[in-house]
Amino acid sequence: MAQEVDTAQGAEMRRGAGAARGRASWCWALALLWLAAVQGWSRASVIPSRRHWPVPYKRFDFRPKPDPYCQAKYTFCPTGSPIPVMEGDDDIEVFRLQAPVWEFKYGDLLGHLKIMHDAIGFRSTLTGKNYTMEWYELFQLGNCTFPHLRPEMDAPFWCNQGAACFFEGIDDVHWKENGTLVQVATISGNMFNQMAKWVKQDNETGIYYETWNVKASPEKGAETWFDSYDCSKFVLRTFNKLAEFGAEFKNIETNYTRIFLYSGEPTYLGNETSVFGPTGNKTLGLAIKRFYYPFKPHLPTKEFLLSLLQIFDAVIVHRQFYLFYNFEYWFLPMKFPFIKITYEEIPLPNRNKTLSGL
Repeated sequence: MAQEVDTAQGAEMRRGAGAARGRASWCWALALLWLAAVQGWSRASVIPSRRHWPVPYKRFDFRPKPDPYCQAKYTFCPTGSPIPVMEGDDDIEVFRLQAPVWEFKYGDLLGHLKIMHDAIGFRSTLTGKNYTMEWYELFQLGNCTFPHLRPEMDAPFWCNQGAACFFEGIDDVHWKENGTLVQVATISGNMFNQMAKWVKQDNETGIYYETWNVKASPEKGAETWFDSYDCSKFVLRTFNKLAEFGAEFKNIETNYTRIFLYSGEPTYLGNETSVFGPTGNKTLGLAIKRFYYPFKPHLPTKEFLLSLLQIFDAVIVHRQFYLFYNFEYWFLPMKFPFIKITYEEIPLPNRNKTLSGL
């Protein structure tokens, strides 16, 4: 795996690194209020929207090295280790792990709001060793959701990468105290080794984090415009892959946190070069930067409250949101209820259904 992937989060740092998953109080406060900012722009001047929904998450040939400008407040995976090779006949217990984000700082506060982080645990019955595997942001959630506006650059600057994190041990207290630690399956050592190879490939090609799920409405069956790519999606992908390898999961309820934006059909605007390059649309580029300006972190109280008003005016009053997805910009014509955080049941995979869908 890439260096970022082979490192992993240790039990001692677990609570501090929990900030990397929901963290940056400014971002979640904005997420809970709801959002966006800026003057309008002429939609007639942009490229017509694409009509294949949802837009597929873009994968890459390799994981790039992070820009030195991007610095994490909490070190990504501080005590990580490579995924070990298990004995083929080993029985590996698989656990679902879930705990409130910011649990290290606020305890179960966000747990009451069902804002949760997800991971997977493993236990080798041959060695008795436990392991934790999760996927989260290299530079905290705020950096993955909103850009930096650097004076020396014309385009917004994004510090957005997410990666897999594997380390020995399971912090039982962290997961049990305010969350979930429950066995969901038992797999063979061979299945575990197959999974490890898949995780390496998945991690090297899926490199960036996406906070938002964007839909036409909260109604069942409503059009999905964009899917998130976060910790819970990694857990779901891994469970589905284990089912493909032959794992049989228990019949227990499993719920996951999802953050939704609601909008009419999105309009494709272009990539960084076409919007902010020498021949780009300067009016549109200025509008995008004005939109992102209020999302700056670490603001004084007065400026923070003013930013919330600007965000409310843009998203709720003027119903505008600029989304950066697959390194491209989209305009979302926002609709009521604008934003919603849900805790939805997504069942564990059924092996027979998974195989029939291959």
